[in-house]
Amino acid sequence: MLKFLKQIGDYAKESVQAARYIGQGLAVTFDHMQRRPITVQYPYERLIPSERFRGRIHFEFDKCIACEVCVRVCPINLPVVDWEFDKPSKKKKLNHYSIDFGVCIFCGNCVEYCPTNCLSMTEEYDLCTYDRHELNYDSVALGRLPYKVTQDSMVTPLRELVYLPKGVLEPHDLPADAKRAGMLPEEIVKQEEQTAQ
Repeated sequence: MLKFLKQIGDYAKESVQAARYIGQGLAVTFDHMQRRPITVQYPYERLIPSERFRGRIHFEFDKCIACEVCVRVCPINLPVVDWEFDKPSKKKKLNHYSIDFGVCIFCGNCVEYCPTNCLSMTEEYDLCTYDRHELNYDSVALGRLPYKVTQDSMVTPLRELVYLPKGVLEPHDLPADAKRAGMLPEEIVKQEEQTAQ
């Protein structure tokens, strides 16, 4: 009889413990129901990157003066600049320019210090490939016009989830002219100027 009562007591204890675990799991579930979504159906939906996003580097061959500042400021000496000296004009002539995005850390130093602004960061972040040697972009590949999420008709562009207005939990039905949560850098500067006056 005591053995039977002990089994009933153990069963009741395990039932209470199981109910507690289920309650903890449901508490996490109900907590996440009030949060913003973090899932994006990637090939069909893509986030619109922020204004300061550092994606693939765009290169304009005609503007480059082969000064090699980008190579000197790069923490890993990454850009390869091949040039020759043109004696009649007494200037460097650029032959070839390449960057290996398999090694690049996207720090943006080359873009920041370029004296002729021939380098710029783009919104393009999808650089996936099956062969890592294809990530070595030459001047032709770097000169290709950047991809914009908002101009692709096959993709639904979504605002970055942190930029959704307060109280909005679903980015799918957000109108394009809806004000974002934070302020743009220009708006912050304008606000600071108004408070200084």
